[in-house]
Amino acid sequence: MMRLWCVLLGVAAAMAGPARAETVTLHSATYASVGTALQHKGAKPDAVLADFQLPSHAAGRYAAVVVVHTIAGYDAGNEGWFAARLRDAGFATLTYDSFAARHWGKVTKGNDPRLTAAGVVDAFAALEFLSTQPKIDPARIAVIGFSLGGGAAHAAAFSAARKALSPDHRFAAHVAFYPSWTFGSIGRPGAYTGAPVLLLFGEKDENDPPEKVRSYFDYLAKAGTQAPIETKTYPGAHHAWTNPRFAQVHFYADHGSTQKCPLRLMGSGPPKLLIGGAARDFDAALWAKCRRAGQGYSMGFDAAARAQSLKDMLAFLNRHIAK
Repeated sequence: MMRLWCVLLGVAAAMAGPARAETVTLHSATYASVGTALQHKGAKPDAVLADFQLPSHAAGRYAAVVVVHTIAGYDAGNEGWFAARLRDAGFATLTYDSFAARHWGKVTKGNDPRLTAAGVVDAFAALEFLSTQPKIDPARIAVIGFSLGGGAAHAAAFSAARKALSPDHRFAAHVAFYPSWTFGSIGRPGAYTGAPVLLLFGEKDENDPPEKVRSYFDYLAKAGTQAPIETKTYPGAHHAWTNPRFAQVHFYADHGSTQKCPLRLMGSGPPKLLIGGAARDFDAALWAKCRRAGQGYSMGFDAAARAQSLKDMLAFLNRHIAK
């Protein structure tokens, strides 16, 4: 009788929909910086455990979303919360902790260039994994990210990054929540993959100075770069507005930031800096000085901004990757 009952439970579960969760392994690597990653220099192979989940309703093939965490690592109340909302909306999700996989612990100061490299490289490892899954439509895989992960989600739209890290596949859409406004692309035709990008900024986020954002878009336009980028700004929102862990707005003086730095431009060659509207040779002394000048920023949860940004993200993904 017990055997029959277990069989019936299995049949009922199968009728209700696909399995909801599976731990999988992403074949990734650790690099000293984003630049070395794009040149495949000094790679240390790494295995990253990830949580692969399908929506509860049955379907033939699903659109999927890779979720890239902040510099604090994966947080169930932030990345996990958004992943659950994505599954509620019918998207499969892939979440992971790049730092825990490398035994880096909790890192918040942001001075180690390996951190950003891991965010970008792991996102493409996730794309490679999802593209092989029979339940996932490889033409409908998006990436979203928060802060450092938002910077990775944006950088994953650069043609140079795709060519170096996943030449056979392409993210179909990109959403960056309060991205660490550190990296841009060298301006030229074809600099972006052509997939749509949504950049979500907080009005009071020190990491994303409006003039710095505008100067990058002006630079792209002058360079003839065609990039399907949309932006939204949430009034009164500080950095980390999506995370209820930061219940009160607080200034974190020890957190590293590139807010005072020019954008670091990525391409097939050596990195450049966006200075005076033009790409200049990278200056290590200038970079170190501006990092010191920009130390510290405020973070604070904003329920209204989170709710609206969730709606904006889902509307964007439904336009571009949902059937």
